[in-house]
Amino acid sequence: MLRLLRPLLLLLLLPPPGSPEPPGLAQLSPGAPPQAPDLLYADGLRAYAAGAWAPAVALLREALRSQAALGRVRLDCGASCAAEPGAALPAVLLGAPEPDSGPGPTQGSWERQLLRAALRRADCLTQCAARRLGPGGAARLRVGSTIRDAFRRREPYNYLQRAYYQLKKLDLAAAAAHTFFVANPTHLQMREDMAKYRRMSGVQPQSFRDLETPPHWAAYDTSLELLERQEAGLALPRLEEALQGSLAQMESCRADCQGPEEQEGAEEEEDGAGSQGGLYEAIARHWIQVLQCRQRCVGETATRPGRSFPVPDFLPSQLRRLYEAHAQVGNLSQAIENVLSVLLFYPDDEPAKRALNQYQAQLGEPRPGLGPREDIQHFILRSLGEKRQLYYAMEHLGTSFKDPDPWTPAALIPEALREQLREDQEKRSWDHEPPKPKPLTYWKDVLLLEGVTLTQDSRQLNGSERAVLDGLLTPAECGVLLQLAKDAAGAGARSGYRGRRSPHTPHERFEGLTVLKAAQLARAGTVGSQGAKLLLEVSERVRTLTQAYFSPERPLHLSFTHLVCRSAIEGEQEQRMDLSHPVHADNCVLDPDTGECWREPPAYTYRDYSGLLYLNDDFQGGDLFFTEPNALTVTARVRPRCGRLVAFSSGGENPHGVWAVTRGRRCALALWHTWAPEHREQEWIEAKELLQESEEEEEEEEEEMLSKHTSPEPPSRRHQRVQDKAGKAPRVREEL
Repeated sequence: MLRLLRPLLLLLLLPPPGSPEPPGLAQLSPGAPPQAPDLLYADGLRAYAAGAWAPAVALLREALRSQAALGRVRLDCGASCAAEPGAALPAVLLGAPEPDSGPGPTQGSWERQLLRAALRRADCLTQCAARRLGPGGAARLRVGSTIRDAFRRREPYNYLQRAYYQLKKLDLAAAAAHTFFVANPTHLQMREDMAKYRRMSGVQPQSFRDLETPPHWAAYDTSLELLERQEAGLALPRLEEALQGSLAQMESCRADCQGPEEQEGAEEEEDGAGSQGGLYEAIARHWIQVLQCRQRCVGETATRPGRSFPVPDFLPSQLRRLYEAHAQVGNLSQAIENVLSVLLFYPDDEPAKRALNQYQAQLGEPRPGLGPREDIQHFILRSLGEKRQLYYAMEHLGTSFKDPDPWTPAALIPEALREQLREDQEKRSWDHEPPKPKPLTYWKDVLLLEGVTLTQDSRQLNGSERAVLDGLLTPAECGVLLQLAKDAAGAGARSGYRGRRSPHTPHERFEGLTVLKAAQLARAGTVGSQGAKLLLEVSERVRTLTQAYFSPERPLHLSFTHLVCRSAIEGEQEQRMDLSHPVHADNCVLDPDTGECWREPPAYTYRDYSGLLYLNDDFQGGDLFFTEPNALTVTARVRPRCGRLVAFSSGGENPHGVWAVTRGRRCALALWHTWAPEHREQEWIEAKELLQESEEEEEEEEEEMLSKHTSPEPPSRRHQRVQDKAGKAPRVREEL
């Protein structure tokens, strides 16, 4: 009943038809505590899928507001609880020496002080959240990592822009589209939508406003523009605004690290102290996760929306611009204050030391009380205190920590860890600066290693992100996979479609086999294990090549693998006018009338790249073709052959279809890849484990047969087999 009432209540909050829409996203229910953002978001998507545009807008907006309200509550509670008596960190973690004797704290007492402070702060946060959010507090409104990622990627705005468009609210549709596009600049469909909004008469340039980007980025960019025009006086207020906004954004990010929400999935992300142990171990593990999250806020604050890497040395670089601008306008005291703040990060920075000497000489007599900025001192002391704890945990508890800052003093790192960290730093030399693009020969080297040739690229295929590669399979391998498909079809194992007729045309039969079904049939002895193993191996081969060619800097994961065969039904091919597979896109719903492709259900929106690996060419028809978004104008055509891979991005930029198979049987391995690890194909992993178990069983049977032989077994081999069974080590087939 509550689920049904929520859309009705939100409908009552909508403005009447024809009334002006308030700018931005003003709160719909002032004073009301936030609701569960994930439930509101789910209800909004249901309303969207049903075409109920007004309820969808209300629910999605309320989900965004509730998520923002939760963030404000965490920020306020974190600030108030940090000032609570007994919640401060031990002084030794902030750089103060710990006494060795006397009536004061004894050696090692800071651990107990830290435990008491952490427990006191946790109790304060719980009570504060309960007062602000009602019974249950933050735990009641816990949001899973998937939903948090969706909000971080601004996915609600993608749905909002379409719903606003349907409601004829073009100004808000353009704002929602722009907000989504800022964080997703490579989204080709949204790029096209933005161009259409700009051509609409009812949309003004000021409609394209960003509703989500933290304000420090606008001040930062404006200050850089003013400095380029040599207008230091005008740039100073914006530089200060950018610095204060960066520190405030960091506080907001740090507040999101505390509370029960961050417990979910954190143990999988960090190979920390492990999941075993008692109460104190659990407290330590959670505290370490909170500290790791807080340290990551440095990089998140310095990363622009839509970018993959942070601006290097974000805070120190802002301080450098500040002291240079103050010096240009004659504010020497403020210039000294900011240059001293830079020296807190880098005490041996020669340009800063020279600037300090110059400013002090120009200022004349030393002024008492002139020192580094208090906000920067507080930031550095707190950050160093957290780093001390994390490095202590690395040394004594075996946890991991990737320091985001290049300015961390070497003396802070335990001596036992310095060599290891130095080696890690050499291995990941681009952590603090964007990686340089791989040269063109990178993917060519991978293709050469696999014995594959590039037959056609995007230019030759008259499109974008398309390629034809040959030589992925030998004729013998094609024969093995064709036999696998034939044997599975003979056993009635059609996975994916129930009927014998194709789901796309009545003139063909369709047979589909997944990797897990192939492994199950192989274990049952219905099909040969060689074909099932080759199916796994080839799918990984395709994934490797697709990643090397299209996405060398970002891992791709298999999301679905399907061995499909289409067979022409004899006697039903005369005057045939349909297609074997109609024109479509793989991760969005194609609308040929408008040329748009909506990345929304029922499309598999998480698919990023597609591949078709052909096994034969002894059939008529069945060519793959690409079209314009109107699904009519053919731009390229590819003839299948054994070992030929057609790979392309899965979006609306690559509409494609299959010509009718009019004679014979056409078989291919269809594969889809994703950047999202949560959509990795679980059946592929299960199939691999199942085939490994079958292989182990075969080896055990082989060993039992050998044990019945009259000749004695060599002691070394007997000892090795006993170790294998006891230690569960990976088996290696022995040459007998």
